[in-house]
Amino acid sequence: MIEIENMSFWYKEKSKVFDSLTMQLEPGKIYGLLGENGVGKTTFLRLIAGLLFPADGNCKVMDYTPGKRQPGFLSKIFYLPEEFMVTHQKADEYARNVGPFYPNFEYNHYATLMQEFGVDGEKKLHEMSFGQKKKAMISLALACNTELLLLDEPTNGLDIPSKSIFRRVVARAADDNKCIIISTHQVRDLEFLIDPIVILERNNVLLNESVESITRKLKFAVLSYVPEDALYSEPMMGGYGVVVPNTDGEESKVNIELLFNAAIANRARFAEWFN
Repeated sequence: MIEIENMSFWYKEKSKVFDSLTMQLEPGKIYGLLGENGVGKTTFLRLIAGLLFPADGNCKVMDYTPGKRQPGFLSKIFYLPEEFMVTHQKADEYARNVGPFYPNFEYNHYATLMQEFGVDGEKKLHEMSFGQKKKAMISLALACNTELLLLDEPTNGLDIPSKSIFRRVVARAADDNKCIIISTHQVRDLEFLIDPIVILERNNVLLNESVESITRKLKFAVLSYVPEDALYSEPMMGGYGVVVPNTDGEESKVNIELLFNAAIANRARFAEWFN
């Protein structure tokens, strides 16, 4: 689906965002893209979408070079940025105008999603609140039924019920032929949705692993004490949230916040374990 080899990118007069980045992303997955502020998550999505161009190296998406912006490529990808410009059209009218550019677009599916989110499609997009606009655009993105879906901070601006609906409709949209990449700071919103987990660090990728692979090597727990071999710990209700090496093969549920903090605090060890 996506093959990146020795890709480098930088903005003018700034240090490199990516330096010889190499990774593969496969269909049939919902990737969670994590990283500290300014590390390049949005830049990464824009490179895949062909809105930015690598300075060096190669980026192939479904055998296309994204930067060429070929019609065949554009019909197979939908990129929803965190912030977007909207027209003065009604939401339903906008969907009818945009949908035909995507061969698998289903207006009835769009209408069903709008109903699930509780959005009035007869209302003009520029008159909607940020959250309502976000739900309308998520509905359109999913209804276009593209092979690659890129979502940048999609739960930002959504209320609690809408976040639950978002998780449900994205899980329902996933299949073996699609790749969905979700960039987020709101990891608790997506904890049971994203798998694999990708953590970007400055210039490169720190982690790109399935939840199963992570839990084979690490254990997550809340304990009354901090074990000597803890990779990371933080106080929480009931004691300490800890990440420790999984030495006994016992399964645990991944706590993505703890995983992220442990990875940032132990970059070298994570690189050794998972690469």
